[in-house]
Amino acid sequence: MVQVTLRGVRLAFADIWQARPPKDGKGEAKFGATFILDPKKDKEAVKEIRAAIQKVAKEKWKQKGARIGALVESDKQKFCWFEEDMVNDDGDEVPGFEGMFYIRTKSPIQPTLLDRDRTELTRGDGRPYPGCYVVAKIDVWAQDNTHGKAIRAQVQGIQFMKDGEAFGGGTKAKAEEFDDLSDLGEDDDAPAPKKRRPADEDDEPAPKPKKKRPPVDDDDDDIG
Repeated sequence: MVQVTLRGVRLAFADIWQARPPKDGKGEAKFGATFILDPKKDKEAVKEIRAAIQKVAKEKWKQKGARIGALVESDKQKFCWFEEDMVNDDGDEVPGFEGMFYIRTKSPIQPTLLDRDRTELTRGDGRPYPGCYVVAKIDVWAQDNTHGKAIRAQVQGIQFMKDGEAFGGGTKAKAEEFDDLSDLGEDDDAPAPKKRRPADEDDEPAPKPKKKRPPVDDDDDDIG
């Protein structure tokens, strides 16, 4: 297992607040996240990931590491690192992944989630979110068990770094975009209650409505 730190990468497909069950419904639910790397700007991180993959493959499969690693890489379900555009099930490019590399991570436990000042974040804080930029700690490891051979990545922690265009619809409104209403009284700008017209002494009381007798039902049993 090799730990890699990804700095300033973009977060996507973030199952970081609640574990997601597998699509086929088999197996345990897991947390996870996908991290997008720009091959032009994140050259060092790309090198670290490539080196980590080679190292864990060699440690796990020894002399067969290169050959098995190549076989694993050809199966997208068994490999975590992709140097290509992401496409959906219809074959269309996924927005935000054009010309980018990305790494998929999973975890049986929730990763540590921190703000820029290293305080822990909750879901109510609204960050990190898909589309923002983060620092991520991940472990790259080689799998060889009853589920087969694979090279996986596990997310250990995510630190919010800066805002970005959110995937699936723009960014959130910021507090400074609203007016300060702390001086506004509870009744300010509230709709005024409707006033009743004062009663006039000459006004005659409205006649009471006459009670209507219910219609006779031909099927009533008590009618003689």
